[in-house]
Amino acid sequence: MTNWSQDSYLKAYRFAAEAHEGQLFPGTNISYLMHLSFVTMEVIAALAYHPEANGDLAVQCALLHDVLEDTAVSAESVKETFGSDVLHGVSALTKDKSLPKKASMADSLARIQQQPNEVWMVKLADRISNLAKPPSHWDSEKIVAYRQEAIQIYDALSDASDFLAKRLNERIEAYQKYA
Repeated sequence: MTNWSQDSYLKAYRFAAEAHEGQLFPGTNISYLMHLSFVTMEVIAALAYHPEANGDLAVQCALLHDVLEDTAVSAESVKETFGSDVLHGVSALTKDKSLPKKASMADSLARIQQQPNEVWMVKLADRISNLAKPPSHWDSEKIVAYRQEAIQIYDALSDASDFLAKRLNERIEAYQKYA
C-alpha cells in the first residue's frame, strides 16, 4: 500500500503541465515537465522508505515546486486547488527573487526547515535531479558554486530522508568531475 494517491498525483501533474506549458528544460528542447517528473520520481522512491510520510503532500509539492517561481500561477490559485499545506510547502521551495543570489538559498533553506519533512524531501530530490551534467555555457566557477550549494542543501536537510541524503551525497561526489 502506498502513502500517496494516483488521483492527487494526476491533479498536481495536470496543474503543473498547464502552468509550465511551452516551458523547456534549460539547454534542451525537452518539456520542463521532464524535470518535475524526475523530482517526483525521486520523492516517490523515497516514500517507500517513509511509510509514515504524507505522500500526497510530498508528491504534490514535488510536481508544483516551481510553479510560483517560474510561472504566472498565483499563490491563491495553489491554495484554492491544493490547500494551505501544499501552498506553504511550495512557497518555502520558492526562492525570494528580491534577495541577492547568495542569500536566497540560505533564506529558502530556513523556510523549508519550518515545513514538514516531506517538503525537505522535495528540495533534496530537486537537487539530486539537477546534479546532472552542467550546461556547456557554465564555467568552472559556476559549477563549483552549484556543487557547494548542493552541499549546503545536504547539510541543512539530510535528516529528512536517509534514502535521499545518500542519493544526493552520491550525486555531489560524482559532480566533482565537472569542476
